[in-house]
Amino acid sequence: MSSPSPSSSSSLIQKKRRLWPWAVGLALLAAGGWYASQRGAAPEGEGGGKSATGRPGGPGGRGDRPTPVSLASVGTADIRVQVPAIGTVVPRNQVTVRARVDGPLLEVAFTEGKPVAAGEVLARIDPEPFKAALAQARGQLARDAALLKNAQIDLDRYKGLLAQDSIAKQQVDTQAALVQQYKGTVQADEAAVRSAELQLSYTTLRAPIAGRAGLRSVDPGNIVKASDATGLVTIAQQSPITTVFAVPEDRLPAIMQRLRGGQALRVEAWDRDMQTRLAEGRLLAVDSLIDSTTGTVKLKAEYANRDGALFPNQFVNVRLLLDTLAGVVAVPTAAVQQGAKGSHVYRLGADGTVAAVPVKLGPVDGPLAAVEAGLAAGDKVVVDGLDKLKDGVKVEAIDPKAVDAPGRESKRGAGRPGH
Repeated sequence: MSSPSPSSSSSLIQKKRRLWPWAVGLALLAAGGWYASQRGAAPEGEGGGKSATGRPGGPGGRGDRPTPVSLASVGTADIRVQVPAIGTVVPRNQVTVRARVDGPLLEVAFTEGKPVAAGEVLARIDPEPFKAALAQARGQLARDAALLKNAQIDLDRYKGLLAQDSIAKQQVDTQAALVQQYKGTVQADEAAVRSAELQLSYTTLRAPIAGRAGLRSVDPGNIVKASDATGLVTIAQQSPITTVFAVPEDRLPAIMQRLRGGQALRVEAWDRDMQTRLAEGRLLAVDSLIDSTTGTVKLKAEYANRDGALFPNQFVNVRLLLDTLAGVVAVPTAAVQQGAKGSHVYRLGADGTVAAVPVKLGPVDGPLAAVEAGLAAGDKVVVDGLDKLKDGVKVEAIDPKAVDAPGRESKRGAGRPGH
């Protein structure tokens, strides 16, 4: 037999070298698969396997361990019946201050964004032309008053001569007519003087109402005119202040019934996120017409707003209080779940397990909802951890809570009201 050639031996060695890494890789894969199969063979009841009772283990491998939840006690509370609405803050009064005469603006006396009092000086227009006009009117009045006085003296003299039959009656009548003419002239002059005085007074611009001054639209040195549409500044009365909001027309009968009975209806204004109560006031007026396109009617409420929490044109959520249900069974809204068959809660049983219980709810007031059927005072319901529950699951209470009636005189920042 002939010995292999050097070239064939070299080729065989190169093939073995190429196959060696593949063999090592396959061996490592086989070892990893065996190790993984040994790790996956966990005893039943651990990890994601079944417990001794056949129930699947809980998240994180709890098995028969109770599911931690937060519980609350169903109790009794005074639940407010409220009408929710979206409103806009409107000043009680709003005035745009405009010049009533033409002339250079000499001074702006108010501070932008600051409160002003009724009658406070806001600005001054150059008064000199109006002072001159007033002096001219007064001079004309004095001249015509002197003519009237002289004519009246002549008339009195003519009447004496007529009594002595020393003058014709026609001359007396003519003089009497002249006196009346001068009286009319004097009256016109007096009116001209009053008009000139008014024009002069208009050079001082005063605040017609108390409120907050806005940003000025004209700077000193500019010529202002009575025909200017923008005006000098806008003043908005913010204390008291109002909100305008719309409610469905089917709520109107209950509202009107209480108003006719002389009941003052409370109204609350809340911020955009329904987290902070901004102000509490009263219903002021109901519009005279229902909007047929929306089926709503506009209402206006008034607030003292001494702290300035409400600002003109601000968006607010409004709650109109219609009634209070005293001592009714109440459940935390956090416990209420919605399903295909309606509202339900998970109630704790005597054996430590929970069951879904259908409930019929009434008005919602902040964190509480009135219960018309399905629960009784003293029941325990789950308010947190609901996503882990189903009928028959055993639970463990953590951070238990009790249901109390919401504070009726809560300050700003109190709990959310009902919707």
